Amino acid sequence: MAKTKTRGRGKVKDKWKEKRWVTVLAPKEFENKPIAYIPITSDNHAISRSVVTSLFDIYQKDPQQYSINLQFQITNVSSNSAATLLKGHEYSREYLRSLVRRGSSTLSFIDDYSTKDNYLVRIYLIAFAQGKLNSSRKHEIRLIAHKIFLQKCQSMSYSELCQDIINEKIASEIFNETKKIKFLRKVAIRKTKLIKIPEDFKPPIAEPIVEEPEPTVEEPTVEEPTVEEPTVEEPTVEEP
Repeated sequence: MAKTKTRGRGKVKDKWKEKRWVTVLAPKEFENKPIAYIPITSDNHAISRSVVTSLFDIYQKDPQQYSINLQFQITNVSSNSAATLLKGHEYSREYLRSLVRRGSSTLSFIDDYSTKDNYLVRIYLIAFAQGKLNSSRKHEIRLIAHKIFLQKCQSMSYSELCQDIINEKIASEIFNETKKIKFLRKVAIRKTKLIKIPEDFKPPIAEPIVEEPEPTVEEPTVEEPTVEEPTVEEPTVEEP
């Protein structure tokens, strides 16, 4: 009868012990603010990893910034920090639903544009009109939006373009130009997506975060009060 061999169970490795934690930093156009704290196994495995956060989580000022989600991609890792590149933004579905009104119509426009520093960006535009839009007016609005996007992208770097899109400056300019054709209630660049980076792209260097030592607080020395013993005078007895 053949004997069955029993294999001993090996030790299970704790993978968490092999990881280290790094602080993910936003690009310089977002003041290099920390956006996440993530575990990584190695620098190479962390590169190209995506981190999504809201604009409010970065600046924590305007509650309306909750509706803008930003996607960052890790490009470089140092000892305890990671640098990123903005891959795009997108409005939340809840915010876009809140813009829909009964009897209104919407217009969508999508196209790719190259910035001054050769970043290829896909831009998604949406417009909300009071009442119905016929095909000729939709075509005119799209032509105006395309013209403005083309002018901005040819004269701006990728970083500058992202700032003007997120701050709604370009959407406001399109709104002011297109309201002459048809009353539009809202124009928004609902989404952007980075399609291609230039060949000479140099990823930003992640500078290590220097942790300041906690100040040492010296315990106050309490002196115990000294209690003086009362002096008792013996009574003097006068002789008669």
